[in-house]
Amino acid sequence: MPTGVAIRDVREQLFDAAERVLLRDGPNALTSRAVTTEAGCAKGVLHRHFEDFDAFLADLVLDRVRRLEARSEALCAAAGTGTVVDNVAEELAELFGSVAVAMVGLVTSRDALRARLRRTTPTGVPLLTEATTMFAAYLAAERDLGRLTAGADVRMLAPAVVGTGHLLFADRTGARPQPGAVREVVAGILAG
Repeated sequence: MPTGVAIRDVREQLFDAAERVLLRDGPNALTSRAVTTEAGCAKGVLHRHFEDFDAFLADLVLDRVRRLEARSEALCAAAGTGTVVDNVAEELAELFGSVAVAMVGLVTSRDALRARLRRTTPTGVPLLTEATTMFAAYLAAERDLGRLTAGADVRMLAPAVVGTGHLLFADRTGARPQPGAVREVVAGILAG
């Protein structure tokens, strides 16, 4: 991109470029050069908007966490509609069918990034922690509507759903799990 040409929504363009690199090439390929090349801008653009590359990555993860919060509201609003198993299976596939698996790999592989994220997410793995909270809130709403057994411990069911979902989708280079397989796993967890 020529010098002096204004770039609209620089942060979002850089975040989207980082996601494309993550999905295509994995966390090890994610460098400031790879991001700016993918975004079609000079490397200096990233460093004008972020303190350093780890600050960029932390903001990327936190931006994706904020997006998950909006999805959490939509999932909770779906309580009482469809089936609980289908709602959870669909959201699980959406969560891990996106960039979440690659983001988890990114967070776990970069010590400096994890240290920055500990400021806002002191425990757990960002995205997985918020996903667990999202599923717990949804399952609690369904329990309150009588669509889960009254004694269902959503604090235990939610991490079981997220952890099992992560395992199902962890091989980002292989075939995605079939919807029926995801549904079967969710049904098994929620039946307990």
